[in-house]
Amino acid sequence: MSTVVVTRLIDAPVAAVWSVFTDLNRRREWLTAVTRVEVRSHGPFGAGTVWRETRGMADGGEVTEEFRVRECEVPEKFVVTSPGIGADYRMTYSFVPVMSGRHRGGTMVTVKQDGSATAPAARILGLIFGGLAAETAEGALRRDLDDLAAVA
Repeated sequence: MSTVVVTRLIDAPVAAVWSVFTDLNRRREWLTAVTRVEVRSHGPFGAGTVWRETRGMADGGEVTEEFRVRECEVPEKFVVTSPGIGADYRMTYSFVPVMSGRHRGGTMVTVKQDGSATAPAARILGLIFGGLAAETAEGALRRDLDDLAAVA
């Protein structure tokens, strides 16, 4: 199992940051790595929401993943899961208002990604390439939060 945590200060109020991040229909407009989003559920963002997201890869290919919201506490946090090939992922997004100091009124966004191997081969590869995979995941999460900060 690997865990990656990324935190980013965004100079916008929690409500604005939450609104941008959870508007799945506009996600492709501001996430630079995302090429396609398909919302697979109806109704407002919350527990049970499902979407598929296609991202460009460094090698020029694409990967499509499906995400399902497991928990949602508007506008404080939500948890999504995504079954992968040989591994499952759980990501917890937290949105905390900055109450004092120079960035008062801003939002501290933290994403914690936990990955666990589901296939024997993935466990072995995780031992060998785990650090590289964690660095790749951290870079992608950091880029997503930078994109969010730019639009929020």
